[in-house]
This record gives sequence, structure tokens and C-alpha cells, in this order.
Amino acid sequence: MRTMRHGRGFTLIEVLVAMTIMAILAVMAWQGVDGIMRTRNASQARLDQTLRLGTVIAQWERDLAALQETSALPSALAFDGASVRLTRRAERGMQLVVWSLRPGAGGGAGVLQRWAGPPVTGVDELQEMWMRSQQFQGNEPGQVDALDGVVTWQLYCHQGTSWANCQSTGNVQDDARIALPRGLRLVLSFAEGSGLAGELTRDVALPPSFQ
Repeated sequence: MRTMRHGRGFTLIEVLVAMTIMAILAVMAWQGVDGIMRTRNASQARLDQTLRLGTVIAQWERDLAALQETSALPSALAFDGASVRLTRRAERGMQLVVWSLRPGAGGGAGVLQRWAGPPVTGVDELQEMWMRSQQFQGNEPGQVDALDGVVTWQLYCHQGTSWANCQSTGNVQDDARIALPRGLRLVLSFAEGSGLAGELTRDVALPPSFQ
């Protein structure tokens, strides 16, 4: 008489143990992949922020290189702690540019903004634009969010042989206009987690024709 032999199957405990081990391995694998993704995203964010910073600094230097004095205003450059106003040469006349630091959402790190007005040729137009720019709220048409994550900024002017806060009284010329400095020092402080933690100091020498 032939005897039937049945293969031994897995018990419920063995199946549960196997499933537990597989779940642990899956979690470990996911944690590894998630860590890699987080590192990659953080690196990409830092790279993007660094590239953006380079673009902003390049624009800042172009604005300063194109500085143009005019008898219509007391100075081609003014800093009040919150905004920098400057007049620069443009293809079709004079252009007013305003750099300002505005509070971020929820009172966090601020946003460095840049506004550039249309080129004008009339004295009255330029003076009116200069006056209106002193009332800017940060949401004017043409206002661009240049760089976020900025906590504070400061501007120093090089007069004579030393640096001084640009909010101090500048050198007054015979015609009661404020003389432009020999150079400008921009200091930006960045928030932790912005990808640009710490401080950046950038010195720019003004063209000899403006000294």
C-alpha cells in the first residue's frame, strides 16, 4: 500500500516572523533612500541659493558701475537703513533703482528686493519718482524679490581713508550736494537654514569719474 507524504508547510509564527523581518528591512531601506533624497534636496537648495546670490551681487555691482550724478537730486546714492536709492545711466535717460530689505512672512528672515523705474529724461519726472520711492511698501509694480533669508544688511561708505556708516552725514560739496564715496561696502547677514548662513561682505570701488 502506497503511503502519501505531504510536504511540511510554514507555520503561522514563521510567516509572521518573516513578514516582520521584511517590514524592518523595508523601513531601513526607505530611511536610507529618504536620507539620500533629503541630502540631495538640501544640497540643491544651497546651490540654487548660492547661484541666486551671485546673480544678485552681479546686479548690485552693475547698478553701482552705472551710477550717474544729476543736479536734480542731492545725491546719486542715499541709504536710510531700510532702502538704498540710486540714480544710474540707462539707454534712454536716467533710471532710479531702489534696493530694500523687507520683513519675511510671519516675521521671519527678510527679503531683499529690487525695484527699477522706467528711464526718464525730465528733471520733474526724476524728482517725483525719487519722492514717491520714499513711500514704497514693497508691493509696487516692478518690485522683484531678489534674495530671501536675509536677516540684516548694512552699507558702509569709504571716505578719505576709512569706512563709515552710510547713514552718517556725507561730504557736502560747495553746491550743497553730497559727494559720492570712493567705495561701498555691503554686509549681508543670513538666517540659519537659508543655505547662506553667516555673513557676506562685498566691497565695490566706484569708478574714478565719480570720486
